[in-house]
Amino acid sequence: MSAPAAASPLNDADPRLWVLEAALLTADEPLSLAELRSLFDPAPEGREVESLLERLAQQWQGRGVELVRVASGWRFRSRPEMQPYLDRLNPEKTPRYSRAVMETLAIIAYRQPVTRGDIEEIRGVAVATQIVKTLEARGWIEVIGVRDVPGRPELLATTRRFLDDFNLRSLGELPSLEEMSGLLEQGGAA
Repeated sequence: MSAPAAASPLNDADPRLWVLEAALLTADEPLSLAELRSLFDPAPEGREVESLLERLAQQWQGRGVELVRVASGWRFRSRPEMQPYLDRLNPEKTPRYSRAVMETLAIIAYRQPVTRGDIEEIRGVAVATQIVKTLEARGWIEVIGVRDVPGRPELLATTRRFLDDFNLRSLGELPSLEEMSGLLEQGGAA
């Protein structure tokens, strides 16, 4: 691959960084390592693409956007501290989910796979069909099978989209239940 003719905003002579940067900046969704490797002929071997991505992430440090790794791959995102300014461009309110929806999502995330009966037992109240439909419509949960008991209830689990939307690489990055309970208490006091 020959280097692009135009001068690069990057402070690096490796033209592969330009290709990765362009692909990531124009992608609608996170790009996996396999997708990023496919940009090159021949495809880089081993951790070479990851090394390039780490260099690219370093070059974007201290700017309004950052390169991050999420469950589905790599993507650029605005830094959290930029959100108040970006909200001015799009004054529409982001969806606010009810406490019941968020509790249900938390139970699924921390205890998966679970059935609606498991969720009802933990919450102590019935789970409305609309709550599950809301989480499925958002792409945060899906049915992954059925439990082998009478009635064969559906087993619910979180999706890669859930991980991506919450900027997580894996469920292991979820805050501990103690931290979550502290965050909920702070939110209630605010």
